[in-house]
Amino acid sequence: MSEKNSKLVGAGVLSAVAASLCCITPVLALISGASGVAASFSWMEPARPYLIGITVLVLGFAWYQKIKPRTAEEIQCDCDEDEKKPFMQTKTFLGIVTVFSALMLAFPNYAHIFYPSNDHKEIIIVNASDIQSVTFDIKGMTCAGCASHVENDVNKLPGIVKVVAIYEEATAKIEFDQSKISLVQIEEAINGTGYKVVGRK
Repeated sequence: MSEKNSKLVGAGVLSAVAASLCCITPVLALISGASGVAASFSWMEPARPYLIGITVLVLGFAWYQKIKPRTAEEIQCDCDEDEKKPFMQTKTFLGIVTVFSALMLAFPNYAHIFYPSNDHKEIIIVNASDIQSVTFDIKGMTCAGCASHVENDVNKLPGIVKVVAIYEEATAKIEFDQSKISLVQIEEAINGTGYKVVGRK
């Protein structure tokens, strides 16, 4: 693999990582405890399809360059065969990069496994009449990772009974104790994830 191809591979990895930053950042923030940066890259979500396209094109071209038939001139000059190629110029390395890129591109689809389960959350309800249900319409959620990010942040609030975010419907259905938390506080928490509440019912 030439220096040009090495740059192509680097560009492919960068675009693959960039395509998933919207979901990788909240998970890293969750692990490190730095929740303030969790929404830093949600603005990149609209560019995700383009970044995926760039990744596929760049890595596809790198593979083509690697496995295309050699020309007569290249066959006559066996300079490359005289010494062992560095690992970064091998098909094995390109294969590793391709698998890594595929894992990064798919990250939003399995990001939810990194979020803690709230099935065992202890909920103390003093007065059942204080429990309200609201559905927020949310702009910007495009994958399971986005929905898990919203659920995780809202579940940290006091008085939350249940949260179900569904990215396909662009909604979050929330049950909460109105004596412990307000709709405004819940909305602020959702907006704090980087996604935007556009309505509620």
